[in-house]
Amino acid sequence: MGASELEIEELYRRRYVAFRNVIATVAGGREPARDVVQDAFAQALRRRETYQGTGSLEAWVWRIAFRLALAAVPRDLALIESSLEEAFLEPERDPDLVDAIRSLPPRRRLVVFLRYFGDLSYDEIAETCGISEGTVAATLAQARADLLAAIDREGAEK
Repeated sequence: MGASELEIEELYRRRYVAFRNVIATVAGGREPARDVVQDAFAQALRRRETYQGTGSLEAWVWRIAFRLALAAVPRDLALIESSLEEAFLEPERDPDLVDAIRSLPPRRRLVVFLRYFGDLSYDEIAETCGISEGTVAATLAQARADLLAAIDREGAEK
C-alpha cells in the first residue's frame, strides 16, 4: 500500500512540535529531539512503501521516532532528567506539576506526554505503544491519581 510523500510531509507540518516535545523527553532535550524527529521523518519518506496502511500513518512515524530516540538515549541520568525539564514549555509556572510528572513511573509518564504534550488520542497512543485502549485509559487514570496525590502532598507541605 505505502504512504505518499505528500501525506508524510503534511503530517510533518501539522505535528512537528508535538513530535519534538514528546521525543525531547526520551532523546535528552530539544536539540537532540529535533535531530531525531528529522531523521524519523526522513526514514519514513525513504521507507514509505513499507507502510502497510494498518493503523494510522502518524502512529507508524511515532514508532520510528521512538526507536531512533531510544537508540540515541544519553546514558547519563542527569541529561535525561534535564530533558524532562525541557519538555515543559514553562516549567517555572508550575514547578509542583513538573515534580509530580517527573515522579511518575516511565510508562505512565510516556502516556501522559503522548496524551497531553503530543495531543494523541487514546487510539493513537494504544497503537503507538502497542497496548490496548483500555490500558491507555487505565494508565492515564492511574497517572492522574498519582499526580493529584503528589500535588496535594506538595501543597500540604508548603
